[in-house]
Amino acid sequence: MNKQSNTYTLIYIIVLVIVVGTALAWTALSLKPRQQENVAADKMSQILAAARITPDKTEVVADFNKYITSSFVIDEKGDKVEGEEAFGVDVATESKVATSRRLLPVYVCTLADGSRKYILPVYGAGLWGPIWGYVAVDGDGSTIYGAYFAHQGETPGLGAEIEKPAFSDQFEGRHLFKEGKFQPIEVVKKGMVPTDGADYVDGISGGTITSKGVGAMLDNCLTPYKKFLRSLAEGENSDLK
Repeated sequence: MNKQSNTYTLIYIIVLVIVVGTALAWTALSLKPRQQENVAADKMSQILAAARITPDKTEVVADFNKYITSSFVIDEKGDKVEGEEAFGVDVATESKVATSRRLLPVYVCTLADGSRKYILPVYGAGLWGPIWGYVAVDGDGSTIYGAYFAHQGETPGLGAEIEKPAFSDQFEGRHLFKEGKFQPIEVVKKGMVPTDGADYVDGISGGTITSKGVGAMLDNCLTPYKKFLRSLAEGENSDLK
């Protein structure tokens, strides 16, 4: 065949595309299990971070299995939803549906001293993209033990500061119930105080929209857990502890 002809060039291109496409497809399929493992390990690490546990990268899965002694899914009424696994719930999707239809994951973390922390996922919107995190609550159903937040594309030095301990550490010791009333932690401008008496943390200086996004995220995602958290305080639902 004449290598200078259009037919040869066309055949050559078609064969090249098929070979390269096959190679890329094979590579993607062969790497997929490892990618999924990495995604799962990252999620485990974030969940543990809310309970103030920072495992070595090589020990994430082992520490997750060690400290997360139970997990389940509940509904807005605080009742367990059978047939659902907490780790598989898409919180991003659930955060957008009516609270009466949401699947609400709960991770029970048992620390070395035997105390239990209940880790709840949250998801919302920042200035440039999604923000998310996990909040660990003490067994009294009110006191926050720890928190972890992350983002996809907030501005470095501004909104991106939500992922820093200087912001998340403020949540430790804050309460979700004030005088018996459920009030998610508010994120306010530094120097200001909520008028409704809710516990609060200082927002990020220069990151007003992201800070408001965190506040809205906590309100939207923690409020559906209200009955479950109240049942912890009252010693109910022992089968879910």
